[in-house]
Amino acid sequence: MSRRLKGTLLSLIAGTVAALGQAPFDLSGMMMLGIFIGFETMRRVRNPFEAATVGFVVGFAYFAITLHWIVSPFLVDAAQHGWMAPFAVILMAAGGALFWSLAFYLSRRLSAQLWVLIPCWAGVELLRAYVFTGFPWATPAQAMVDTLGGQVLAWIGPHGLNLLMLAVAYAFAMLGSQTIAMRFATWAVLIVLIWSRPEMSPPVMTQTVLRLVQPNAPQHEKWDPEKIGIFYERQLRFTAAPADPNMSAPDAVIWPETAIPWNLTYSETILREISAAARGKPVILGVQRTEEGRHYNSLVTLGPEGDVTQLYDKHHLVPFGEYVPLGNFMARFGIYGMAPQHGAGFSAGEGAALLDLGPLGLALPLICYEAVFAHDVNASPARPDFIIHATNDAWFGTYAGPQQHLAQARMRAIEQGLPVARAANTGISAMIDPHGRILRSLGMGEAGYIDAPLPAPLAPTLYSRTGDWPVVVLLLVLAGVLRISAGTVRKPNSD
Repeated sequence: MSRRLKGTLLSLIAGTVAALGQAPFDLSGMMMLGIFIGFETMRRVRNPFEAATVGFVVGFAYFAITLHWIVSPFLVDAAQHGWMAPFAVILMAAGGALFWSLAFYLSRRLSAQLWVLIPCWAGVELLRAYVFTGFPWATPAQAMVDTLGGQVLAWIGPHGLNLLMLAVAYAFAMLGSQTIAMRFATWAVLIVLIWSRPEMSPPVMTQTVLRLVQPNAPQHEKWDPEKIGIFYERQLRFTAAPADPNMSAPDAVIWPETAIPWNLTYSETILREISAAARGKPVILGVQRTEEGRHYNSLVTLGPEGDVTQLYDKHHLVPFGEYVPLGNFMARFGIYGMAPQHGAGFSAGEGAALLDLGPLGLALPLICYEAVFAHDVNASPARPDFIIHATNDAWFGTYAGPQQHLAQARMRAIEQGLPVARAANTGISAMIDPHGRILRSLGMGEAGYIDAPLPAPLAPTLYSRTGDWPVVVLLLVLAGVLRISAGTVRKPNSD
C-alpha cells in the first residue's frame, strides 16, 4: 500500500471516528480519538498541498456523517425535491471540509511543527461560526455537552473548548516524548474532558411554572388543509389542560415556531381563542407575519384578551432555507424572485431582543436556527433571566438532526448560566437547567405538553462577559509568533 493511500485511509478513519462523538452516538471519547488520528496523519505529510488533502478528507468524512440529516427537508416533498438530497449532503460536507482543509494547509505552510495545527484548526472553526452568516453546527466542542469538560463552556465558550480539545489530542500524539509528569497531566485532562460526568447539586428552582406545548405536526402534514385544524385544536387542548397536581398552575405557556398556520394579521379570533384556553396567562408562540410586503418569522406574546403585547422577529435566518443571499442585490437588476424586500422568502429582524414577561422576568427569544450561534446569544441587549427556544425541528428529520439541535441549546445554557425553556413542534421539548442538564423533556414524535418549574439563573459566566474575544486575541498572538518565527528561520545569517 502506498504512503498516500495509507494517508487517505487514516484520514477517512479520523473523520469517521470523530463523527461518533456527536449525537445521536454521543461517544465523546471517539471525538478525541478521531482528532488524535488526525494529528497522527498530519505527521506523514510532506508539503502544504498534501496537508490540505488530508484535512479535506478528514473533514468530508466527519461532516458527511454528522450532517447526514440535511437530506430531511428535501424529503418532505420527495417527489419534487428528493433528487436534491444527495447533492445537499455532498455540498454541505464539502463546505465544512474546505474549512478543515484550509487549517491543515496553513499549518504545514507556516511550520513543520505539529503543534501549529492546534491554532489553525481552532481558528477555522471560529471562522466557520461567522463567515457567510456562519454555520457552527457539529463543532467538536458540541460532543462534550454531557461531560464535565462541557462545563468549561461557561468559562471559555465553544471555541475555547475546541482549542483545549485540540491541545489535549496533540499532547497524546506527543506522548512518547513527554516526561512522566506531563504524561500524567495529559491523561488527567483527558479523563476530565471525556469520562467524568458532572455531579453538581440540584438547580435552585423559582416559583415560576412554564407549560411547553408539543403538537407533533410532521412537516409533510403541517400545512395540509385537512390536518391544520387537528394540530391547532391539539395545541388548544394541551394549553387548557389541568395543571400538574404536583405543582402550581402554569404561569405562562410556550408554543413552538410557526405554531399556527395563519398570518398574524388575520388571526385576531384565533389569538383570542388561544388566550382563553390559557385562562388569561401569557402565551408565547411562533407565527408568520407580513409588514410592508416583507415576511417575518416571529414570536409574539399574548395578553389576557389575545392582544399582541410583544413581538420578536427572527434575525439570523437560514440561507437558502428562509432567504436567498444577495436577493435584494439581484433585485437591482430586475430579478425580484429572490428578494426579501419584494416578499420572496423572509426578511431578518433587527437583532437580539428581550421579552419582558413581568413577574416571570426577562426572556431572550431564539427561533430555531438562532440557538446554533453562541455569539447571537451573547448579543442580548441585557442579561435575561432565561432563554426561550421555539423551534420546528420537523425539518431536521426524526433522528440525528433534532438531537444535535438539542445539544446546542444545552451548550447555550452552560455558556450563559441560564435555563432554557425549549418548545419543539415534533420534539425534543425540554426544560434545561443552567448547567445544561435536561430536567424534563418530551421525546421525538410525541404529542403532549410539559409543566416544568423554571430554574433560577446562575451568576453571569465568564464567557457571557467576554464572548469569543479572548480566543480571538490568543489566536492572533499565536499567528504573530508563528509569523515572526518563520521570518527568523528564513532570514539569512548576516555574519
